[in-house]
Amino acid sequence: QVQLIDSGGGLMQAGASLRLSCAASGRTFSSYAMGWFRQAPGKEREFVAAVRWNGILTLYADSVKGRFTISRDNAKNTVYLQMNSLKPEDTGIYYCAVGSGLYKNPATYDYWGPGTQVTVSS
Repeated sequence: QVQLIDSGGGLMQAGASLRLSCAASGRTFSSYAMGWFRQAPGKEREFVAAVRWNGILTLYADSVKGRFTISRDNAKNTVYLQMNSLKPEDTGIYYCAVGSGLYKNPATYDYWGPGTQVTVSS
């Protein structure tokens, strides 16, 4: 059974840094893309970042470009999201996901973690 576990969320002040992790189990995801999405209260889930299977090609939402960095460790079946210069608008539940390519559409991702809460206060 495929399982994704996101972790690392917390309550932070604006300007702080935080690193999220997502550990995958149940199969090897080294040939898949892995991504992060977030959902704020009352809003739709939105794309944050994704990394291709080789860890070299990445894609970011404009709102996080230059502040967030996605990376992966295929040996550990883990993807990370380093978040710097956090803003209150970064608040939301962050979900990791596994999909077939570097896409922003959440419908293209097949497996999802339960989410981890990130709250940024001003």
